[in-house]
Amino acid sequence: MDLHALLEMSPALPSLPRAVALLMTELAQDEPNLRRLNQLFGTDPALAARLLALANGADFGLSGQLAGISEALALLEVAHLRALVQTAPLGTTSRSVPGMNLQHFWRYSRNTAKLARSLAGTVQQNQIAAYTAGLLHALGELLIHWGHPDRMPSINALLPPLDIRRSKLELRLLGYCYGDVSAALARRWQLPQVVIDAINYQDAPFDNQAYEPLAGVIHLAAWRARAREAGMNDKELAVSFPAEVGLALGLDIDMVLQQDPIDWYARPDADD
Repeated sequence: MDLHALLEMSPALPSLPRAVALLMTELAQDEPNLRRLNQLFGTDPALAARLLALANGADFGLSGQLAGISEALALLEVAHLRALVQTAPLGTTSRSVPGMNLQHFWRYSRNTAKLARSLAGTVQQNQIAAYTAGLLHALGELLIHWGHPDRMPSINALLPPLDIRRSKLELRLLGYCYGDVSAALARRWQLPQVVIDAINYQDAPFDNQAYEPLAGVIHLAAWRARAREAGMNDKELAVSFPAEVGLALGLDIDMVLQQDPIDWYARPDADD
């Protein structure tokens, strides 16, 4: 199945049940707390994607302009938000996306977003766009699993979905990787070009005469979050560190590791 055919499947991306439940509770208030809404939407890649796609849609005349969750919340009415959350499909079972541990995927995506925001601040890039790109950068992995149910068991046996080498394996076996799919989705959602480019070039931000600093930020943040999921030790971190990307941004491994969130969302071996 080629990339175009995969995108035409357009399945509903599953959301974290806890995030949906908490959002429903907050949105039931007479005056929902915008800060709380921002925090909750920012924990779930699928909800954040649907929110930003709605805000950047043709109905509001701001296509390609809103990169952040807080910007979208300032535009949309509570009725819009309630309808969006009420219709969100829940990732409640292992069959929601066969071959994917959604608890690990949600945790990984949040950690990547937090790290991307921190690194973006260090190298003076757009922190709002960095968080959004970090949160959404791997959503294509879910679509790949839906589109290739027969091939995923053998591919996952070679490398698990959150392995740092996963994109190269997918490119070799499928002709595209999760980053390509995520970027194509971001275009369909009419997200700002800065977010699309960060996602599109995340795997090779400085190759082929490209220079996408925010993509480099996503690359480093994803490396660190995937290394965390794999439980890498200091030697493994040093060997796998993408030094070329770090050098282009003026960051060495110590500077990247110092950006670790003060409190990781959860241990790599613990489900939410």
